[in-house]
Amino acid sequence: MRETNDFDAFYAATSRRLVGQVFAMTGDLSEAEDAVQEAYARAWQRWSSISDYHDPEAWLRTVAYRITVNAWWKAKNRLAAHLRSSRHAELSGLSPDLVALVSALRKIPEAQRRVIVLHHLVDLSVDQIALEIGAPTGTVKARLARGRKALAPLVSEFDDDAPRHKARSADAPRRNPELQRTSPDREAPTHA
Repeated sequence: MRETNDFDAFYAATSRRLVGQVFAMTGDLSEAEDAVQEAYARAWQRWSSISDYHDPEAWLRTVAYRITVNAWWKAKNRLAAHLRSSRHAELSGLSPDLVALVSALRKIPEAQRRVIVLHHLVDLSVDQIALEIGAPTGTVKARLARGRKALAPLVSEFDDDAPRHKARSADAPRRNPELQRTSPDREAPTHA
């Protein structure tokens, strides 16, 4: 009984957030909802061991993401998702900002999209992303940089050349200060 209550509490606390994160990674709400639901079904089957993981939510996010990249899964749901996508966005209570961001994210390569979402929406550090996706930190940094550059013309938060940034001095950081975050596992930049 305790295991069921633990899983129910975990599901209630994380499911909506995970759907939003996978939606941002894939650009397809129906596919994200299906993949996250399947990931929870798999987690329930192994909950006694998964609940002991350092970060069960990361396990679920990874499983849901892998489900979405399965070519068969995408082919089966592509047409139905396209027909339902606008209706689902309204029904799920997703913010217009997230829908606009997902629209922009659909226009960049999948690998860049994934690290952008993990870094800026999930708020993971570069090291945490590298661990989750199984790539070197240098690769994660390169994908973040390329992704930001590709998103710059599409989303103003990533645009270092937007009018509000033109007056910055030559030694000012190139990254948008609104997106700079300091967390316990990230050190704040220091200026000499």
